[in-house]
Order: sequence, then structure tokens, then C-alpha cells
Amino acid sequence: MDWIYQSDDPLLQTIAACFLIFIAIIVLTRIVGLRSFAKFTAYDFAFTVAIGSIISSTLTSSTTIAQGVTAIAGLLLLTFIFSTLQRKVTFIKNLISNAPLLLMDGEKMLDENLKHARIDKGQLIAKLREANVLNYSQVAAVVLESTGAISVLHKSDDDEEFNTDLLQGVRRTP
Repeated sequence: MDWIYQSDDPLLQTIAACFLIFIAIIVLTRIVGLRSFAKFTAYDFAFTVAIGSIISSTLTSSTTIAQGVTAIAGLLLLTFIFSTLQRKVTFIKNLISNAPLLLMDGEKMLDENLKHARIDKGQLIAKLREANVLNYSQVAAVVLESTGAISVLHKSDDDEEFNTDLLQGVRRTP
């Protein structure tokens, strides 16, 4: 039963650390902003994974709460700096962010773009089903977003107009 519980397990310390880390994340997120946990870019994803790793090591190893909070604050600061630079410096934006990629233009599947994105036609069709698309004629566009999510823009009837501004910044070729 030692693998379930040992009498010298620091359970109270772990509970206290959970509470303190939770409070620290709330306070730091309020200071830096909720964008910290958004998943817009690759560095946002890396940040989220790193935060989870820091929390885990703080709660389960010899890493102190002060070290954990400092590491989390440092990552939040880096996220704030990178998001600011990304908005202001085009070179950094292009370096950090993947531009969204068009996978379907109307009814037409863009095979070269699907191949480049390593997305199978079956996966694309599954996304169309999830979006309740009944016919390819309903599809205005399908976009692989910079987050890795797939957006299906579709019409409910043929008379509905598609605002092409929705494709601003979307690459038509890989």
C-alpha cells in the first residue's frame, strides 16, 4: 500500500501549496491579463505546458512555492512582452505566429493546402459534419487557424452573402 499512501507524505503541505499557487496564478493573471492563457500561437501553447510543468514540480518535488511563483511570474512577463512585440513588430509576429491557411474555398477542397497542413480529407469532412454542414454548397470557407483549430464558415441558405473580410490574413497557398 506504500504506492497509494505513506505516513510521511506531506499532504498538508501539498494542500497549502495548491492554495498558494492557485492564488498566485489568479493575482498574476489579473495583472498581466487573461490573454496569457489563450492559445493563439505556438508560444501560447508552450507557455500553458510550461505553467503546468511548474505547478506540477512545485507541488510534487523539492521546488519551493517561492521558486514556482517566481517561475510562473517570469513566464507571464515573457508572454506579456512577446504579445506586445508581436502586435508592434511584423518580423516578430511572422516569426512567432503561423498565418491561418485556407483548406476549402467554397465547395473546393484545396488538396495542396491539405497536404501541406498534413490534414486528411476524412478529418476535414469530420469537421464539416461537426459544423452541421449538409452539402458542400453550404461551405463558404474552411480555415486551419494559427492555433491548430479548424474553422468552418458556412451558410444556411444559398442567398446568404459571405463577407470576405473574415478571411483577412488567411493564406490561400502554403
